[in-house]
Amino acid sequence: MARPKADLPPAATLRALAYAEGRLAVRVTPGARSESLAIIDGQLHAKVRARPTDGAANRAVIALLAAALEMPPSQLSLLRGDTARNKLIRIAP
Repeated sequence: MARPKADLPPAATLRALAYAEGRLAVRVTPGARSESLAIIDGQLHAKVRARPTDGAANRAVIALLAAALEMPPSQLSLLRGDTARNKLIRIAP
């Protein structure tokens, strides 16, 4: 059985949420049933299937954001929140 595609908002909407320095605040829910990005009360929420083991959830969040922003994952980096649900991600210019 194939996995359904993730529910992703438009790239322009995500870029509008980023701070002037290209930083994007994300609230992450690991171990979710499906992967999605949603904007709730002006904050970006990400749900990923990966568990928070050995950085798997962090890599999944980066991959999900990269797909939504239509850029390679190497253009995104985790600045803060390695072991927290609230993360700060830098988007390369």
